[in-house]
Amino acid sequence: MEYLSREAILNEMNETLRPIMDKYNVEDIGIFEEQGEGNHYYIGYTVRKNGEVFMTHTPYVINEDRLLRPEKQEWVIETDDGDRRGFSSLEEVFAEMDKGFEQ
Repeated sequence: MEYLSREAILNEMNETLRPIMDKYNVEDIGIFEEQGEGNHYYIGYTVRKNGEVFMTHTPYVINEDRLLRPEKQEWVIETDDGDRRGFSSLEEVFAEMDKGFEQ
């Protein structure tokens, strides 16, 4: 996978906000990003769906030029109740959100 600038990734994600809201019946959505330890960086969405707030992201690595590439093809869902990992697409992420996180 090629390295991209943070701005290019965020611009592409901004273009997906309205389509995601419409397609997945999302109440609210925004973009979040977080610097991890070392060369790790996380970019994803904060989503309110069915009255619950989820953070879903994919892990990135940063090179010496501050460019990013996905670390692996994986989406993670975080909630106050814990994390769920191993989703390969947003389709899978939103299907899991529809189920809810009740244990």
